[in-house]
Amino acid sequence: MEKEQVTVENETVTDENGAAPEESVEAETQSPEAESANQEKLVLMLEDARTRADENWDQLVRTRAEMDNLRKRQARELENAHKFALERFVNALLPVRDSMEMGLIAASEESADVAKLREGVELTLKLMTDVMGKFDVVQIDPQGEPFDPELHQAMSMVPREDVPPNTVVIVVQKGYTLNGRLVRPAMVMVSQTTDQ
Repeated sequence: MEKEQVTVENETVTDENGAAPEESVEAETQSPEAESANQEKLVLMLEDARTRADENWDQLVRTRAEMDNLRKRQARELENAHKFALERFVNALLPVRDSMEMGLIAASEESADVAKLREGVELTLKLMTDVMGKFDVVQIDPQGEPFDPELHQAMSMVPREDVPPNTVVIVVQKGYTLNGRLVRPAMVMVSQTTDQ
């Protein structure tokens, strides 16, 4: 069994063999040259860490500024996109309006020719149809087609024997889609069987 003895009165400490450890006061204290070298080393390490911290801080500030500028630019572009989203559509519609105004002026003259007015209206309608097609506005004209509640709105039922039930027999108002999305349903009258 190992034996360790500590005497508090005499302040002597012995190890398991009963020998007192050697005192090495000199080992605990460093020479002034070594202490100075350690201090210089610590100062250099601190300066290096400070330099890296300053570089990282500078990079963080720059990144935040770039992100803020990017956020502001995106907000400005989004605002402009909302503000001017219809600009191309409006520019395409202006010739249609011009044509309608010319037709109205021509119709108000005493020597107005109905055939020429009709031709002008047809050309204006074609111009309008071309503009709508250019912007993917598609007309829904379901005459003779089966009733589709996704695209049609039934105004009334009409008793008919010559067509199958739930067939669109009269289109009161045509419907339209924009890029495949329903803008206005077609207002229709739908066939039903007659009671006998």
